[in-house]
Amino acid sequence: MYTPIQKYVLVALRMLIGWHILFEGFSKLLASNWSSLGFLRESKWILSGFSHWIISHPGVLQAVDFLNTWGLIAIGLGLILGLFTRIAAISGAILLFTYYLNNPPLIGLEYSAPTEGSYLVVSKTLIEALALVLLAAFPSGLFAGLDLLVNRFLKRNNKMEE
Repeated sequence: MYTPIQKYVLVALRMLIGWHILFEGFSKLLASNWSSLGFLRESKWILSGFSHWIISHPGVLQAVDFLNTWGLIAIGLGLILGLFTRIAAISGAILLFTYYLNNPPLIGLEYSAPTEGSYLVVSKTLIEALALVLLAAFPSGLFAGLDLLVNRFLKRNNKMEE
């Protein structure tokens, strides 16, 4: 159904994005003073009200920091290992799109920190989110990943039950 080059490219894309997301999660985990406070404080678009509500509740901010860090790690591992790939890709796309909706590169929005890869409406975050949607549409975990083993196990159990 897919050519070998299509499979290789999809698996490579999945693993590269997985590495990037896993690295981001581990960097937050290892930075003892990391918090999403600065990012949320900069929010100036659709989610700014929600972001400022999070900031105003220290317990909620702490939960968001925890979920963000461990969510990135879980998504990154899922993509790299090809385990629950579709769930990891969709979760990653939602998370990245949430980042984008907080701080998009739109005309008239100024941020105190310099942004990386912002080209008017498009940013690397938006591109990576769309790439994750693409990965969710293809079974790349079945080409090379633990999803292949999970799928075989489930098929074998279904045959035993019949």
